[in-house]
Amino acid sequence: MRPTHLIPLTLLSSLPLTLSWGTLGHTTVAYIASNFVEPSTQEFFQRILHNNSDAYLAGVATWADSFRYTAAGRFSAPFHFIDAEDSPPESCGVQYARDCGEQGCIVGAIQNYTRQLLNPDLNGGLRNMAAKFVIHLLGDIHQPLHVENLEKGGNGIQVLFNGAHVNLHHVWDTSIAETQVGGYGLPLASEWANNLSLAITDKEYKPLAASWLKGIDLADPVMTSLAWAEETNLFVCTAVLPVLRAWKGRS
Repeated sequence: MRPTHLIPLTLLSSLPLTLSWGTLGHTTVAYIASNFVEPSTQEFFQRILHNNSDAYLAGVATWADSFRYTAAGRFSAPFHFIDAEDSPPESCGVQYARDCGEQGCIVGAIQNYTRQLLNPDLNGGLRNMAAKFVIHLLGDIHQPLHVENLEKGGNGIQVLFNGAHVNLHHVWDTSIAETQVGGYGLPLASEWANNLSLAITDKEYKPLAASWLKGIDLADPVMTSLAWAEETNLFVCTAVLPVLRAWKGRS
């Protein structure tokens, strides 16, 4: 797919909107997590993060994005994605050995920072940083274009969304979610998270919720996060690119 194509994305309004992770997406994911964690988990993170408010997760959910653009955090840029060298939309798939680059990737980073977070022998500052990375990266790994190499995860695919020329990655990171909710910020994220949490416990997502916990093993964070990455990457073939291909077929 050539990066110069301008593709109208009004059809994307029918796609799963909870797959978009900019500021709004990350804070919403964090609020949803805080709605479901055990009391002991809440106490653990509040202690590590020095924050007893309801926003103890959401308040730091975007920290890793800010950190990566500092001199001290430049090393962490590759940790936000894994470049699946697959062939979408015909074939999608993630292979850790093939797709995780020499500078690291999101799957390896989740392993590293999970181990740091759970290591009581590390100092509080390192565990605090590890917690913020884990909170953020668990959002990134559920955004399809963070688990895809094509056109640099969609950054090289120029599209037209609500009259603005942006890249496809930005649309999935930010534009879809903010259009759905009407903006961004902690109050909107909290409200959206509460609505989604209700859908998980009592409404349309209730039949699926139990399956989301299958395969989670903190003792093997690589296999756990790789399973998440594979599930997310499949959306590139089933949702993200088919819409663009359908439009090209009519042009």
